[in-house]
Amino acid sequence: MGERIPRAYAVLTGPARGGTVAAVTLGDAELLTVTFVDNGGITRAKTVPADRAAAAAAVGIGASTTFSVFTGLDAMGSARGLEVPTGDLRLVADLDAHVEDGPFAWAPADLVDLDGAPWPTCARTFARRMEDAAAARGLTCAMTFETEFNVWDADGAPLHAQPAYGIEATRAAGAYLLALVRRLRALGVPVDQVHPEYAPGQLEVSVGVTGPVAAADRVVLVRDVIRTVARELGLRASLSAKPSTDGLGNGAHLHVSLWRDGANLFGTGYDGYGMTSEGRSFLAGVLAELPALVAVVCASPVSYLRHGPSRWTGVYGCWGVENREAPLRLIQGHRASRPDSANVELKAVDASGNPYLAVGAVIAAGLHGIDAGLALRDEVAIDPATMEAAARAVLGIAPLPADLASAAEALRGSEVLRTAMGDTLHDTLVAVRVKEDADAVGLSADELCERYRFRY
Repeated sequence: MGERIPRAYAVLTGPARGGTVAAVTLGDAELLTVTFVDNGGITRAKTVPADRAAAAAAVGIGASTTFSVFTGLDAMGSARGLEVPTGDLRLVADLDAHVEDGPFAWAPADLVDLDGAPWPTCARTFARRMEDAAAARGLTCAMTFETEFNVWDADGAPLHAQPAYGIEATRAAGAYLLALVRRLRALGVPVDQVHPEYAPGQLEVSVGVTGPVAAADRVVLVRDVIRTVARELGLRASLSAKPSTDGLGNGAHLHVSLWRDGANLFGTGYDGYGMTSEGRSFLAGVLAELPALVAVVCASPVSYLRHGPSRWTGVYGCWGVENREAPLRLIQGHRASRPDSANVELKAVDASGNPYLAVGAVIAAGLHGIDAGLALRDEVAIDPATMEAAARAVLGIAPLPADLASAAEALRGSEVLRTAMGDTLHDTLVAVRVKEDADAVGLSADELCERYRFRY
């Protein structure tokens, strides 16, 4: 994971994935869990004894092709016949990205068909393809996810109470926070910040930046560690976008910076904000695709219960400098850390969104903006919810999708994302969103929150 892995967790040596891997060992690990994230945002897993690691990396582990259309509730959408339980795919463990945690080891997987070709709905392959597309243009993306979540004790009481961000809340959650940071650091994950958030029992952890695929790998591991540490301490954690109707929701904000020849294109320009022309066009491309991107990064019906005006969730299509009500927030960073610290935050993301699809889709949208020479609209320096509707219309500021059905339709109509993803991935993703929405019909907000509370 990432570029600074302790020696105890050093990558394995051996031939490239898909070849013959000889005499692979996993240190003291006895089990290897291999994961992928499906279109419904669920991290699926297969586990093998550690002495089967070589086979998991060479020929993979079998899995049904129907996982291509699974929803977050284990129902199936309908697209391209993949809901029919015939055929097989393989989960090929990427042991270069593995980590060990005592008797347990973990590795992300690429999905391939029985001939070893990339499976068309493999989100990790899509993310890698988009990372490579940026590299082919001489561009590098650095990314990371923030992770918000809730923790309760064995009696169901929040791990801390307000005041928000307070020292008392920090101390109340201190034992859990310490255990979380220790475990992440032992696994080679650099922790930047960890603290209580606004709602009772809500916490956030921020980790170091890395490349797009590695950032998605890293947040899958982070989410697993959040839940595992809670379980070990007799606690329970939820990463749901809206664990209950009477509290704020959890985001998984994606931070992105764009680089060429060692220069940060969001921090070395002369447009008054620090952006270069390429950086502006990249941001314009992401802004143009925001309605469809919402469907990618917000997979569950409760994602849209979290969204709302004046809640720091960014529900109007705009961008702004350090504007927490803008869905695209340009963060310039402290003067002492510029220009390297400049980045853009995509606020709509939550843990129901497949992180590999998130990083890939953002790159695809941004590269389209560069290729098409898109011009970036003026920034919004206030809460757009405080503007009259007519004033927003003049500035081209439209509401983003307010429910899963609307988001699915925006995704269906995105030719930019269809071209980038390929027809099969795009169609299955839309189908999963449509099915997830249909299965929510008639349920109250309370029922939806309860249904999804511990799915992610």
